[in-house]
Amino acid sequence: RRGDRAGPGLSQAPLVCGTPLPGPLALAEAPRRQRAPVRLLCRLAAGGALAAPGGLLPHEHIIGRPPGELLRLAGGGRLLVRRPSLEEYVLLMPRGPAIAYPKDVSAMLLMMDVHPGDTVLEAGSGSGALSLFLSRAVGPKGRVVSYEIRDDHHNLAKKNYRHWRAAWEIGHMEEWPDNVDFILKDISTAAEDMKSVTFDAITLDMINPQSALSVVYPSLKQGGVCTVYLANITQVIDLLDRIRTCKLPFLCESIAEVTHRKWLVLPAKIKNCKSSQTVETQENIEEGTHQKDYDEIHVQDQIVLKDVECNELQKDVLLTESFSDDAETYCSVPYVARPSKWQDAHSGETLSVFYIYIFCTRTSHVATS
Repeated sequence: RRGDRAGPGLSQAPLVCGTPLPGPLALAEAPRRQRAPVRLLCRLAAGGALAAPGGLLPHEHIIGRPPGELLRLAGGGRLLVRRPSLEEYVLLMPRGPAIAYPKDVSAMLLMMDVHPGDTVLEAGSGSGALSLFLSRAVGPKGRVVSYEIRDDHHNLAKKNYRHWRAAWEIGHMEEWPDNVDFILKDISTAAEDMKSVTFDAITLDMINPQSALSVVYPSLKQGGVCTVYLANITQVIDLLDRIRTCKLPFLCESIAEVTHRKWLVLPAKIKNCKSSQTVETQENIEEGTHQKDYDEIHVQDQIVLKDVECNELQKDVLLTESFSDDAETYCSVPYVARPSKWQDAHSGETLSVFYIYIFCTRTSHVATS
């Protein structure tokens, strides 16, 4: 992601990407050493201030700035400030129940094969994360009907959806479509409401999806897909058993667990290995200023290797040099890649011990037995 160092008059300069950031929603990132950066989502307002690990940043210093700038905090630290993506917004927005995580939503949208203009039924609005992704998928000509049984979840989903639409309008030529109908009602009692509606796809994210299957399937188009978001394999078995015993016209198409793992890739700082250490040349000294600016954005510790690992890396570099004349340019500094110790998970902090299963079923002419 592009980042520009803040400087006098930079906000008035022509921008290659992005537009000025006067909006009500901003994402601030504070890099940490060998760890995921701290991300803070704030709603900008005159007189407000953002409390970050390195000090306070008044909102006036953010409003009007182009996104992607490094801004200095009162305590001397720096923050990279930009607009949040939809993925970042749903991970940081206020939530009551657990959300459908973006990695899982992506798989569900592919399974349902949602297109612009489709009409999709969602049972379990929750905090509104899946509603937002469905809203974008169906587009301005489509429609999402979202049922929620709890009043607090219903109001929170509508609030998060409304705040995202308001933030989107700033800096975009077209407004976010107002295409989600949030309905406060138990889906198992909504059979009469859906008699006149045909859905292209259905998604269920609720504690007891079995109670909704017999109600929603008559409104699903022939060959349409219903996905169910489940927390454990026992729920999957219960769901399959309900389909079998009730002889519902569904065929199980797939049961998937979506894994997502982040990696840490850093240049290695080698101890007692002179041949692979950076040599201080006049060119390096002249580029010190540019490197400082780069380091302010990419603040990560180099990985320190032992002498044995150093010798192995040297062999790899020598082997690579024998294949290309330009190898020294690209391979003079060895890199180490490993899974990050700090993984985004269902709690948003550490890797959870349970998994999320996506159950995908499709309507058929012949009922299962």
